[in-house]
Amino acid sequence: MPRPRDIPAIDLMMSLPTSEGRSPLGGAANLIKVSPKDKEGGSPIGYMFKGAADRKEEAADPAAVVAQMDKHGVAIAQIPVHPDSPEGALALFEAYPNRFIGDVSVDPNLAMDAVRALEATVKLHPNVKSMTAAPSFVFPQVPLDDKKWYPLYAKCIELGIPMNVFVGVPGPRVPYKGQHPGLLDEIAWFFPELQIVMRHGGEPWTALCCKLLLKWPNLHYCTSAFAPKYYPRDVLDFANKRGRDKVMFTGYYPVLSYDRVMAELDDLPLRDETWEPFLSGNAARVYGLEEMLPK
Repeated sequence: MPRPRDIPAIDLMMSLPTSEGRSPLGGAANLIKVSPKDKEGGSPIGYMFKGAADRKEEAADPAAVVAQMDKHGVAIAQIPVHPDSPEGALALFEAYPNRFIGDVSVDPNLAMDAVRALEATVKLHPNVKSMTAAPSFVFPQVPLDDKKWYPLYAKCIELGIPMNVFVGVPGPRVPYKGQHPGLLDEIAWFFPELQIVMRHGGEPWTALCCKLLLKWPNLHYCTSAFAPKYYPRDVLDFANKRGRDKVMFTGYYPVLSYDRVMAELDDLPLRDETWEPFLSGNAARVYGLEEMLPK
């Protein structure tokens, strides 16, 4: 059935410019190889997402962003919070209560400084709800099962927040080995209390992702970096059956337009009973957002 219009959506990855041009994963600039065409487009993922640059101006205007959310039934969106420059995100939390939640990225190469930065940033505002581990986008790269990440995984448990993690072959031209989804098996085993949310698809290992999702109670999957018509079919089949409480929507605005994403959602082969947990129910439970959703 088409997407029910009365179910609010939670977008688990909205890339707003909240830190005045600074990237929490700035080390990636030392890794990314670009082609001449990439240089012309000014983006390492420009070859994958046409038109993303056209939405940059809109994404910099909070009122325009919220208008897009209202138009398309997006109740809450997750935005980046830079540990060294959190002011932009904090201003959005205050200006639009219950509409934005924050996600912190830190570099595990900084050791205990990264742990302290994570804790300090999470404690800045109750809307800061998660940490992201991006193994291919820190310099030097740090595989998911490297000991440098372990203090941060433990700190997430202590703070009561989930960890978002990039898995699969990344779009930007960097080595992928450190974010093979199979590395999550040991992490989920060693940290059974850690809520883990896979980002960016896990391709070409989506069957493995589903197997791990079935195996580990606190492992989840979100649809970031994919337009709905390209969602992996085995993930959708899993969501309709044994994984109804595991798979979560991500709009990925402004890299993808909400006009496109919401139109394509109507063609997803989701069962009636799958829509609510997919659009918002699972995310509300994992990130603790039940009180933020509209009644």
